[in-house]
Amino acid sequence: MNYDPFKEYIREAEADKREKGYAWHTAIGLQAVDGLKPSEYLVRMAVRNIEGEISFAEANELLQAYYAENPICNAGDRTEEADKVAARIAALLSEQAFSFTPNEYLSIHRKLFSGIYADAGRIRDYNITKKEWVLDGATVLYGSATELRATLDYDLSQEKNFSYRGLSMDEIIQHLAVFVSRLWQIHVFGEGNTRTTAVFFIKYLRTLGFDVTNDIFAEHAWYFRNALVRANYNDLKRGIHETTEFLELFLRNLLLHEKHPLRNRKLHISGAFNETGKPYIITQKPYIAAEKPYIDELKTYIEKTFKPKTACNVLKLLEAFSDGEVFGRAEVMREIGLKQSRSSELLQELTERRIIEPVRGHGKGKYRFRQE
Repeated sequence: MNYDPFKEYIREAEADKREKGYAWHTAIGLQAVDGLKPSEYLVRMAVRNIEGEISFAEANELLQAYYAENPICNAGDRTEEADKVAARIAALLSEQAFSFTPNEYLSIHRKLFSGIYADAGRIRDYNITKKEWVLDGATVLYGSATELRATLDYDLSQEKNFSYRGLSMDEIIQHLAVFVSRLWQIHVFGEGNTRTTAVFFIKYLRTLGFDVTNDIFAEHAWYFRNALVRANYNDLKRGIHETTEFLELFLRNLLLHEKHPLRNRKLHISGAFNETGKPYIITQKPYIAAEKPYIDELKTYIEKTFKPKTACNVLKLLEAFSDGEVFGRAEVMREIGLKQSRSSELLQELTERRIIEPVRGHGKGKYRFRQE
């Protein structure tokens, strides 16, 4: 999006339009934390909302209808996710209600990712690692799955009982940087942690009296994520220490309207960064291997046999398990976000159409795509 329609609303419009412009600008910008980019369709719809032509609820309904009619079958294309999550963030940032509680944090994740992630609003029950560009492919040590709820409860209770009375603004900034970095490091959810943390943090900052209505989150969301990473990473053999200095610069620009340069390449641990500041990209396996022409035929058969939305779901499964990997109902629920009953029905239908076949020796209800 070369032209940014939201800045003029933020700078010049009346209060209601300005607040909505900020909410949309931030919501769309935050998708960059996961390398996502919303569509031009969403931008046009956002402008209609700012102008008062449609409500947030209507905007969400329009998005649901749009993607029901125009499903994205390429599993690597997350435009639909970016659009829907951005619209939901904009709605949440336009609401005044907020509770500084663990349940509110979980609720924000559920509201943002319902229908997108099967485990929306639920604490993960497995441990995770994530390759980070800013760490040259290394990972932060995230919270242990067995301790996530206890850690979340503890961190929020500590912050709730903390008194800012008598602190200088420098001390307040430093404390807020430590708080949000620790909250993020828990990584309560399998996916969507940074966007959830950002929304929760913005709404919390408002309760502390900060306006938070500028373009810092919108234009420097990826810097925000990289700063969170650097605040939680140590490699003492290489002389690398966790530091909140980058987060503090971000917060000074956000809360005090200072003008510190926020350049991602300055955060990279090795110094061997890409001058363009592009994210670390992990090469994915090809969608269809050239040595498996049968997969091409199967893809065509799927597209002709099923309605567009179902075909899209089946193709996502095919991409995930095309190399003969074994999967079952739980994997179907995780990969395409279907409920338990619908996942079972889909597996049965795929079996009846001889698209997948049962596999023995891996437990009950396991299948794989037919290879010939």
